[in-house]
Amino acid sequence: MSQPPRPVLLSWSGGKDAAWTLHTLRQCAHVHVVGLLTTVNAEFDRVAMHGIRRDVLQAQARAAGLPLIEAVIPNPCSNEDYAAAMTAALAEAARRWPTLRTVAFGDLFLEDVRAYRQANCARIGWEAITPLFGSDTTQLARQMQAAGLRAQLCCVDTEQLDARFAGRDFDAGLLDDLDAAVDRCGENGEFHTLVSAGPMFEQPLALERGDTVLRDGRFAFTDFRLA
Repeated sequence: MSQPPRPVLLSWSGGKDAAWTLHTLRQCAHVHVVGLLTTVNAEFDRVAMHGIRRDVLQAQARAAGLPLIEAVIPNPCSNEDYAAAMTAALAEAARRWPTLRTVAFGDLFLEDVRAYRQANCARIGWEAITPLFGSDTTQLARQMQAAGLRAQLCCVDTEQLDARFAGRDFDAGLLDDLDAAVDRCGENGEFHTLVSAGPMFEQPLALERGDTVLRDGRFAFTDFRLA
């Protein structure tokens, strides 16, 4: 008798790598994504790192057809604060899905980040998986775009990438305009994205672009709201 698919919780940033991980996992017969897990900054009421509005995050979850679990973190957030919030969120997920002990992340090639996630999950009896790890990021970026994924740059690290890229579409023109040293998926933290459409969504999100603001003297955040 064949085994039922293994339930998986997906760490969801609202960006392209998380979205593509969802698309990838949904093509695997041996796993079943049951929900999304997102860290939300309590002070700004937005997705941590990406700065995505909470209502936009919730609209993404509806478009993906999945329930959302939010791990609320303080600002600033220490490693201990982050670990505590994630532990509480995973405990909530385990209560909702009793056989669930696997969480997926959209990491691409940063070994130290993956090892940190794996260690934190193992400490509480969970397994961290990274389906996209080791991908050629230039090929991956173009594969996403060819499949219909649409995203916008919602955060740019101006120490690695010019602030004028903030708010731009994640499209072929963007990839052509990036300097050779910039990873095409922004895996070194050069930029973060907000996904608005793609094969992982039942319908696209209608968004309006707002202002771009500089925070911490470094990060250019472009605001996108539901239209």
